Parts: sequence; structure tokens; C-alpha cells
Amino acid sequence: MSKDLIVGNGVVITLGDDNELMSDSAVLIRDGIIESVGSDREIRESSPDAEYLDAEGRLIMPGFINTHHHLYSTFARGLAPHDPPPYTFVEILERMWWPLDNVLEKEDLYYSALVPMIDCIKKGVTTIIDHHESQGYQLGSLDQLARAARELGIRSSFSLGISDRFEKGAEGIEENVRFIKEVQASSPAEQKMITGMFALHAAFTVNNDTLDLAVAEADKLGVGFHIHVAEAASDEEDSVEKYGMRVLERLNEKGTLGPKSLAIHCIHINDREMDILKETGTAAVHNPESNMNNAVGVAPVLEMMEKGIQVGLGTDAMTSNMCKEVQLVNILQHLSKMDPRVAFCESCEMLLNNNPKIASRLFGQEVGVLKPGAAGDVIVVDYLPPTPMSGANFLGHFLFGICETAVNATVVNGKILMKDKQVIGIDEVAINARSRELAAEFLKRF
Repeated sequence: MSKDLIVGNGVVITLGDDNELMSDSAVLIRDGIIESVGSDREIRESSPDAEYLDAEGRLIMPGFINTHHHLYSTFARGLAPHDPPPYTFVEILERMWWPLDNVLEKEDLYYSALVPMIDCIKKGVTTIIDHHESQGYQLGSLDQLARAARELGIRSSFSLGISDRFEKGAEGIEENVRFIKEVQASSPAEQKMITGMFALHAAFTVNNDTLDLAVAEADKLGVGFHIHVAEAASDEEDSVEKYGMRVLERLNEKGTLGPKSLAIHCIHINDREMDILKETGTAAVHNPESNMNNAVGVAPVLEMMEKGIQVGLGTDAMTSNMCKEVQLVNILQHLSKMDPRVAFCESCEMLLNNNPKIASRLFGQEVGVLKPGAAGDVIVVDYLPPTPMSGANFLGHFLFGICETAVNATVVNGKILMKDKQVIGIDEVAINARSRELAAEFLKRF
């Protein structure tokens, strides 16, 4: 049984439906679960033998959640520019990402996961929903990511993107099934730290036979899908040409959607497709920085949220910094709508409210909120407000102040992973040195 941990002597913001801001307060975590939230003095008196993490007046809040990451993309850093550079989104895939994931090897996957996970800890991200791609090494690939997550202590969901682009769709299904079964056979406590989904790369790289087989297996296992949807207009054009229907119409007809599934990007969907997301309870995940970088368009996130669709926020591996991403949501919508009044609340809602709800469904417990019974995932932020801060004006402080401030400590499942900005129990210099060695060999193959 793990020792109790108190994160105290700070300003606690609980988030969640009953969002409260409390001064001189603390969070007590027992066996990875929040036991109580309240007065620092009273909590310390109730558990005098607990380990104490002193926030020293800083902000204590729930850890951030990234609902769409690609850990494997680490080795893309520093790739020599193409000549000529790819212009269309499909060219970017065909000339960079698909060749990259086709030459990744076993140890590459482990180190390409370790490096961004360490960055997640530094940025206060305590939960990751990862979408993996390694067509050259599929069987056993998810074990390498899970190994890294277990060693570092990050709460994570993993899935392998099934694709027929290299005629390996059946193998991808096999890997998802194997990993999910192993996860489901693990203890309840382990399942709350590591879980699995089925992933599809995108509708335009998955044929109907593969899609039918994947849906049948996912239904047996009771899991949902993690899939890129209409990231570029070409995805919709391909679907209409091949199947006579739009992307979400096809996915819905095949039984891919539902409350356990994530539709990533959703940039070029129409009004009927938004209705399908709403009717099926499928969450969408917005990735503004990636969309801007690939010049694929602006997702209609405000329209989706107006319809009652749950829109989460991911990084698509452009960064592990969720604060950077939430600021970009706000600015991108201002620019695209030519209206400075929009997206202030919605941008924060994606990260602080919707991401926790999405992750809570996947992990079978409440995450992203400080309340009794929720996961013991807490961060301490170096934010000392220069103006009065309350629950009523917290979002203004968050978007324009907290998001610019360093994370001082990160706790996941009641375990301190970072304290005083130092990640605990790892040799980061050695990890990055080995990563560089592997990346050099990878570049030769690439």
C-alpha cells in the first residue's frame, strides 16, 4: 500500500462541475485516489504521517490531459527539409510521415515515447491518449509505449492506427486485439493507468473489409475507435468517390462511432456529419497547431460545441504543451471568425472540462478534477496572481497568466514525478543521448 501524499499550502482550484477556488488549502491522496480536499491545517492534522509536498503558496490544480498525441513522431525532429517541400497534405503524408513510420524499429518506439513523456511531465500533462503508427514494426509495438509509460508513471491510453497503405491492416488489427486483451486481463488498478483503444489511421487508408473486421473485434472487446477524420478535404473527396458517402456517414454506417470513440480533427465535415457526431455521442478532438502547420483549414469547433458535441483538445505531437494549444484555439478562432469576442470560454472548456470527461470514460474513473474519489493527478504551478483571482474570473487568469507560467511539480496516481522542476528517478541526459544514437540509425533507413 502506497504512502499517503498531501499536496498543500497552496491555492486549490478544483475544476469540475463544482469548480471551487480555495486559499490555504490542500489535497490528500491515498492509494492513488483523492481522499479529501480542504483546509491545509485540517488535512495535515487528519494525516500527520503523510508525505507532504509544500506548494509554498502556488496554484494547486488537476493535471492536464492530452486527448490526441503521436509519441512516435519524436524522430521527425531535425529531419532535413524535402526538396521541393511537400505542398498538399497527402504529399506530407506520403513523403514524410508514412516513410518515417515504416522504418521505425522496436527500441526506437521505446525511446521516442520516453522523450515526449518526460516533456509531458514537465508541462503538467498527467494523462495521454496516444495514436500510434509504425507500419514497419506493428506486432508488439504498443508494449514499447506502455513500458515507457509504466516506467515514468504517466496515465496513458494506447492504440495502433490500422491502415491498408502497406497491406498490413490485418496485422494492425491483431496488435490492437492482443494489447487490449492484455490490458483487460490486468488488475483494475493497472487498467486505470494503462488502457487501450482501437485506432484507424484514417478512412481513406482503410478499406471496407478491414474496417468491418476491426469493428467486429472492437465490439467483442467493448472498446471505441481513435481515428483521424476529414483532416484534409481530400479525405472527404476520397470517401465520396469510393463509397458514395462522406467520411462520418461511412464510419457511422459501419458502426465505428459512439461515446467511446474519438474523431480527430473534423475540419472538413458538414452540418449532417456534425449531427452524426451528436447523435452517436462521439467526441471530436481539435488540434489547432497541427492544423495550422499543415495548412489544412480551421475546424468548426464553435459550431460543433453549439450543437452539443463534446470537443476535446490534443496536440497531434506538435508539442506536449497543452497550455500553448489552448491559447492557439482562442487566437485561431478570433482570426478565422474575424471576431475577438469568440472562443474565450470554449477554448478553456475543451481542455479543462471536456478532456477530463473524455479521459474519465476511457480509464473508468474521474480524472482532471480535484474531488474525493477522483484520480490523484495534481500539478503545482508557479502562478502568483497579480490581481484578485476567484472561481468567477479563473479562466482569464488561466488563459493569459497560468498558461505562461512554469509547472513546479507533477503528481500522477499519488506519486511525485517532478518536484522543483526536476523530474524524479530518471537520467534525462542518458535517455536523450541514446535517443540520438537510435535516431542517427533511423535517419539512414529513412
